[in-house]
Amino acid sequence: MNESTNQFYLDRQNQTESNARTYPRKFPIAIKQAKGSYLIDVEGNKYLDFLCGAGTLALGHNDDEVNQAMINLLTNDFPLHTLDLTTPIKDTFVQTLFSLLPEELRTNGKIQFCSPSGTDAVDAAIKLCKTATGRSSVIAFGGGYHGMGHGALALTGNLNAKSQVNGLMPDVHFFPYPYSYRCPFGLGGEAGVDAACAVFERTLKDPESGITKPAAVILETIQGEGGVVPAPIKFLQTVRRVTKELDIPMIVDEIQCGIGRSGKFFAFEYADIVPDVILASKAIGGSQPMSVVIYHKDLDAWQPGAHAGTFRGNQLAMAAGTIVMNRVSKPEFLAEVVEKGQMIVDRMTALMQEVSIIGDIRNKGLMLGIEFVDPHGQKDQLGSLPQSGVIAAKVQKECFNNRLIMEKGGRYGSVMRCLCALNVTKDEVRLMLDIAEKAIRKVDADVNSHR
Repeated sequence: MNESTNQFYLDRQNQTESNARTYPRKFPIAIKQAKGSYLIDVEGNKYLDFLCGAGTLALGHNDDEVNQAMINLLTNDFPLHTLDLTTPIKDTFVQTLFSLLPEELRTNGKIQFCSPSGTDAVDAAIKLCKTATGRSSVIAFGGGYHGMGHGALALTGNLNAKSQVNGLMPDVHFFPYPYSYRCPFGLGGEAGVDAACAVFERTLKDPESGITKPAAVILETIQGEGGVVPAPIKFLQTVRRVTKELDIPMIVDEIQCGIGRSGKFFAFEYADIVPDVILASKAIGGSQPMSVVIYHKDLDAWQPGAHAGTFRGNQLAMAAGTIVMNRVSKPEFLAEVVEKGQMIVDRMTALMQEVSIIGDIRNKGLMLGIEFVDPHGQKDQLGSLPQSGVIAAKVQKECFNNRLIMEKGGRYGSVMRCLCALNVTKDEVRLMLDIAEKAIRKVDADVNSHR
């Protein structure tokens, strides 16, 4: 077969790569080049990339400044692999990151560099909190996603990912997470938020709850894989207040929603809270593998070697990540993230009034989700139509056929998610909207024509 075709590489991949692969099933291409918000496959087709490494590429593919920083390391004999030995590059990275933390953590913080994936940061944080508190149980939330490691998966809500793996970390207790459109209490709005707050506080303060005092509470400030569900400010503030009152470490997982994606450097800043532990990965490595745990020094009960990782000294990621942090943290940059996110919300909200398959639109900045529904299904007590992963998949495929790459998530895969580069141009946003709107209108017409 011709080596210049996508199918040549897809067939070879199919012969050799694990059945666990996912993206090639939705986007059957072999990528040859990438720049900014665009990908080019081996056949010369150009795609607008609104997935960007699942949110890893905050400045898009092959940003000139990021690449130059890495080239400088490669061409001047800088160390690239240092375990946890320090270097001037590492020191600059740490000082830059700490300068962006809330004051309480800036002056009392510690950092643990982990193995490259965010799931290891999750495992490290749980180990840290169990070590510091001497306790064993952990509180997590329905809809949460914390990774595929054995411990992190136990904290993840998605049952499909867990059902085939026996013996995950025990003593994990799940609480409802506010989700107004599909409120776990069947209430919606402020009443649903109040109920989530009350259940969390009353259960943890109830001597008959059956849940021993936990070593930690972990949550995503904005649930990503769970369908782009932002935690209400009141809920975050309640969790922070209650965990402080009960001396329970609060871990915020900012692996996907952090580093500027929400329109704040960290999404928890919207609630004006200071967590005990922050998890960061994806974008913080500037396109290179990196994960870190930032935590209050009072939790630093580890002995030397208590958590390790061969690749925790990735100097390329530290150099690149410093540039990303410096650029993304600028107020004018974050303001543009909010503005571009609002462009998408405004256009999709207008479209929502004209089609039947969009149920809800949720966002903070450029972390955005569009929930697709079956317009012919039965509404629940809140008036929400059933989620439709089938319809979302049709929209995704139609977008791909028109050279736009976007990923799904949420319950039943019903939510199309925007994970574009944060420096995406407004013209690129408009192009995405044109393609997405055309795809949604086509699928909407098809769905309704078959009635």
